[in-house]
Amino acid sequence: MNERLFGAVEDRTDELVALTADLIRFPTVNPPGEAYRPCAEFLGARLKKLGFETEFIRAEGAPGDSDRYPRVNVVARFDGRSPGPCVHFNSHIDVVEAGDGWTVDPFAGVVKDGRVYGRGACDMKGGLAASVIAAEAFMATYPDFPGAIEISGTADEESGGFGGVAHLARLGYFSKPKVDHVIIPEPLNKDRICLGHRGVWWAEIETKGEIAHGSMPFLGDNAVRHMGAVLQAFEEDLFPALDRKMTRMPVVPEGARRSTMNINSIHGGQTEDFRPGLPSPNVPDWCRLTIDRRFLLEEDIATVKGEVTGILERLKRERKKFDYEIRDLMEVLPLMTERDAPVVKAVAKGIMEVFDREPDYVISPGTYDQKHVARLGHLYDCIAYGPGILDLAHRPDEWVGIADMVESAKVMAIGLNVLLRGTTG
Repeated sequence: MNERLFGAVEDRTDELVALTADLIRFPTVNPPGEAYRPCAEFLGARLKKLGFETEFIRAEGAPGDSDRYPRVNVVARFDGRSPGPCVHFNSHIDVVEAGDGWTVDPFAGVVKDGRVYGRGACDMKGGLAASVIAAEAFMATYPDFPGAIEISGTADEESGGFGGVAHLARLGYFSKPKVDHVIIPEPLNKDRICLGHRGVWWAEIETKGEIAHGSMPFLGDNAVRHMGAVLQAFEEDLFPALDRKMTRMPVVPEGARRSTMNINSIHGGQTEDFRPGLPSPNVPDWCRLTIDRRFLLEEDIATVKGEVTGILERLKRERKKFDYEIRDLMEVLPLMTERDAPVVKAVAKGIMEVFDREPDYVISPGTYDQKHVARLGHLYDCIAYGPGILDLAHRPDEWVGIADMVESAKVMAIGLNVLLRGTTG
């Protein structure tokens, strides 16, 4: 065991807890993108004190970016005493809304019973804080290390990452030779390495109709009824077919080893602008459905889309006046980093050192910012590893364990030692 390095992490436990609580106190709720700038500036100031050179990059023109809600990212870099590879820790600073059901203030950073509570504690401000402490402990223990360490706090992961990692990747921040290895401290449990994620296709389907008086619906064409036919066909044909598809990818939880599709939303006809009055008597001439299709490494994106469009085309042939449009909102291919990749082996050594056992290798059911590192940065030596229990994310009374953060920081510090100095000792 690397007692010096582990001791350096343990000595910073109070700092780790305080940093996590401080980050939680920035209500970086997305949407709309609250408090991004002050949170990024706080993190940048903390890293600057450690000797990092910091940059603040706004993703102007990205979805949601405005002067009121600027998509501000911070990237910090510390160059070692001699040339070598660069290890980048990337964490998103945005969180989802708090919602109801909390027994503590979701943005107070409450510390009790060995846990830090708050929205984003698990997903993923605890992981961000652990990566900072891991880097600090490593730098203090081995001040003559070669290579470079980067730490970033980025925007909008919860809404696709387009104002965060995607924007930075387009600018070259996640490509060689600038960066060689990327660790994303998402909450996938402290003894597991996440190699990647399933694919995703978001799309919007719109059925068409013709407006008419609601007392004479036979004079119009009801778009909501057409969408009902779409949903019925999905229930009878598509969902059973998806449930039969299984993957070799080690996706967790078990249910996500199948193909899935979620109906995100459905809207049709008159808006709710009439409330608290009464609606006008109209036949709806439009209806829109948003789908969230998650697919497997064994599936081709063209086939995934064809399963949906095939149903729509069949309805167009069989159903009188049926017409539709379909619009792609986002598509990301499945990713799975190989187990013999350098960053995987380095973090696996850290888990062996800390927990005295081999890690579990898993795949995330949903995507995260690794997708942009791969598809835009063309950098594939990337994993997710961090403290926290994924099942707690986005829930009331979200928390991260202090002991889990300390142990994960030790794993990350060993990973740095392996990737930059070539040793665990």
